[in-house]
Amino acid sequence: MKRHAAREKAFQILFQLDTNDIGPKQAIENHLDTLEIDDFLMTLVQGVAENKEKIDQTIKAHLENWTLERIASVEKTILRIAVYEMFHEEDIPAGVSINEAVELANLYGDEKSGKFVNGVLSNITA
Repeated sequence: MKRHAAREKAFQILFQLDTNDIGPKQAIENHLDTLEIDDFLMTLVQGVAENKEKIDQTIKAHLENWTLERIASVEKTILRIAVYEMFHEEDIPAGVSINEAVELANLYGDEKSGKFVNGVLSNITA
């Protein structure tokens, strides 16, 4: 599985975690019938789930005129994946993480999601 596809599947799984009261293993199992097991996918899902509080604190510290609670689940999940990558996956340049996050936001969010995600992630890298 290519990393772009792994990010998209990780988004779907993590979104499910954020909207339902289940654990990472259950969320992954819910996708197994359509999911190819991939190390990068597993790293993203487990890494975001295990570091969610720290990731959320990083996002909160870089929001302007927003609170984390106001951010829609789609954008919040995408930001969490990108922030996890930026701080824990040393082989991935921050620019790649940002571009991938913006693409996911444009695909799954509304017309303003990509710009919002780009702005928050740019603040984090500044």
